[in-house]
Amino acid sequence: MAITILLADDHTIVRDGLCALFEKDPQLIIVGSVNNGLEAIKKVRDLKPDVVLMDISMPELNGIDATKQIR
Repeated sequence: MAITILLADDHTIVRDGLCALFEKDPQLIIVGSVNNGLEAIKKVRDLKPDVVLMDISMPELNGIDATKQIR
């Protein structure tokens, strides 16, 4: 069974690198990628990923506060 992942990081190079790494494993599926905490909250509601890989320091809403709202 595949694990769906949402990436939340304000650095494009980090998101791209993680995507490239996870794409090597067919059981890991990137369902979305966002660059701030507010977008992460919206995407979690829409996509319902199994895992959110969240940066703690992002614009608009940091990862810690976004995670609290997602929980």
